[in-house]
Amino acid sequence: MIELRELSKLYPGPEGGTQALNDVTLSLPDGEFIAIVGKSGSGKSTLINLIAGIDRPSHGEVRVAGTAVQALDESRLAAWRGRHVGVVFQFFQLLPTLTVLENVMLPMDFCGTYPPGPARERALQLLQQVGIAEQAHKLPSALSGGQQQRAAIARSLANDPPLIVADEPTGNLDSHTAHAVLALLAALARQGKTVLMVTHERDVSAIANRVVTLSDGRVVGNETVRRATHAPLRELRHA
Repeated sequence: MIELRELSKLYPGPEGGTQALNDVTLSLPDGEFIAIVGKSGSGKSTLINLIAGIDRPSHGEVRVAGTAVQALDESRLAAWRGRHVGVVFQFFQLLPTLTVLENVMLPMDFCGTYPPGPARERALQLLQQVGIAEQAHKLPSALSGGQQQRAAIARSLANDPPLIVADEPTGNLDSHTAHAVLALLAALARQGKTVLMVTHERDVSAIANRVVTLSDGRVVGNETVRRATHAPLRELRHA
């Protein structure tokens, strides 16, 4: 799924700038729940932003399912990301003036993957899948943090992308809600999605089946661990 070759990212600035990633070469298979861990400033968010095409490398190559992401121009990159990558942010990033349903429909409208009727039906099905169908016609501000994150996950699935990237998706949630969101992401991996998550969770082996450790912009660990054993998605809808 993901092949990184001699990947580096330098952010310009005084005294030579900041080297966020330094010569990273990494291969990650599809269908896994992969946790990216490391101390603050180790390059975790930069790594997933480069993989998702949100940012561009200073040097090196990013291939996702055979596509050389860094070689795409801006319009092709936006179209590729819209169809192949679902992004989940720590602070949800739902548009406040749109209903939850409209937020989930937005990627389908942007990419033209479904006409309005089927897009609405699919959005409702996704909200049902993540357990908040009853919140569909509310504005995001009326939802709890956990419900907003579930809505963000539903939105990330709108165009059925093979890759989900999540940057600290539980960082703004209480422990109980965080567990439910992590279990939801684990369930998506069991269904065949590749889930790539930046996290500060301590016991990552309980929620992921691969752990990639970064330090000072370099990969210092890439370990396969036991598969997550969370309850099936249908049992977590009301967690």
